[in-house]
Amino acid sequence: MDKIILSNLGFYAYHGVLEAEKVLGQKFFIDAELLLDTKEAGKSDDLTKSVSYADVYEIIKDITENKRFDLIEALAETIAKEVLDSYSMIQSIMVRVKKPEAPVSGNFDYFAVEIRRGRNE
Repeated sequence: MDKIILSNLGFYAYHGVLEAEKVLGQKFFIDAELLLDTKEAGKSDDLTKSVSYADVYEIIKDITENKRFDLIEALAETIAKEVLDSYSMIQSIMVRVKKPEAPVSGNFDYFAVEIRRGRNE
């Protein structure tokens, strides 16, 4: 299976359990891998035979910036569902939500969740 990869998409949003996270917001970075067959698109050079990563970016951006979740698990789940519902040619999706400013005392790059969802899940 082929992949379309969206890497390290950055957004400022208001997800989190703590009240400060809901008021002040913070940065989130999202990766997505779309698994689909791109052979026909590659042969024909025809976007209608594939999925526009620009359109998928807009779905992710809209959900991340305009909805609010306590858990990044819920953010990832909503992104996966919306993308799968929007594009029947995508067989499965991986979504990784990274939270580099999580309210945890210590040194770290980020905390994250990664989910994989298929068409029948």
